[in-house]
Amino acid sequence: MIILGFSNPISWIRTRIYSFLIWAYFDQEFSIAEFTEGAKQAFAHVSKLLSQSKFDLLEELVAKETLRVLKEKVTSLPDNHKNALAADIDEIVYTSTGDISIYYDEKGRKFVNILMCFWYLTSANIPSETISGASVFQVKLGDQNVETKQLLSASYEFQREFTQGVKPDWTIARIEHPKLLE
Repeated sequence: MIILGFSNPISWIRTRIYSFLIWAYFDQEFSIAEFTEGAKQAFAHVSKLLSQSKFDLLEELVAKETLRVLKEKVTSLPDNHKNALAADIDEIVYTSTGDISIYYDEKGRKFVNILMCFWYLTSANIPSETISGASVFQVKLGDQNVETKQLLSASYEFQREFTQGVKPDWTIARIEHPKLLE
């Protein structure tokens, strides 16, 4: 399968400018390519824990308010929708940077938010009419049986505080799985 992704040229330039600003003013080791690779790994890990309802293991990775909302939503999901939340890293077919923002709060603290968008294949048994916008694929590898997969999307917003003296960790401030977590 070949996936072609085209981003808006203005968004692409904006992403590169903000990446440069993060590198120049906050973190000399920052690279958007390395961040994207780490975000993919985080997405695969967090989505798996989320699908298994292992909320205690998400406490250090996801913002408290986001985790509280996710607990409410995920616990009421049917099992097939929970399974569809999990993205295997090898099933992520496309990743893009949605938006980058740099801001200061009223206390002078510095923050960077990076919204990442992921498209992934899932074998979860979800009726295609349940999720509008999902594409259904028939996949056959070698002599194996034909497997039906759906292409789903998710958006995770990563946040880091760059104020001096603060622990340099990225946390997930927002998680969206359209049509699964509504």
